[in-house]
Amino acid sequence: MNTRSNTPKIIVIDDNPTMENLLKGLLEANYEVSVFENGLAALAYMQQGNIPDLIISDLNTPLLDGHELLVQLKASSYFQSIPVIMLTAEDSSDIKIKCLKAGAEDFIVKPFNPFELDARIGLVLKRYGKEAVAA
Repeated sequence: MNTRSNTPKIIVIDDNPTMENLLKGLLEANYEVSVFENGLAALAYMQQGNIPDLIISDLNTPLLDGHELLVQLKASSYFQSIPVIMLTAEDSSDIKIKCLKAGAEDFIVKPFNPFELDARIGLVLKRYGKEAVAA
């Protein structure tokens, strides 16, 4: 794991081990990545002072799903400024609109193009003043 202090920190939330490993493999060259299988575990990690620069969350996770996590984050004075990208197999306009209205920064449908994901992550981080560190 890259531990340079200027490396953007990303939390990935997905309950599919294959997807967790894929995302970690794609991201860890440029980002410090922490992976959780549900929103509750990620929230507990953040409540311990581990504040990410970005969260990438699946919508359908056990215990605390991606939408409910998003609602809780945006209602919190501590976490509301953390950008969230929803990454899910749900390809419904209603669900996309619901997440975007709840405060999601972006919504990406699985399967996704890894280059598009990287570009979208880069844009969100740049918008929030965090740049990826070249590998």
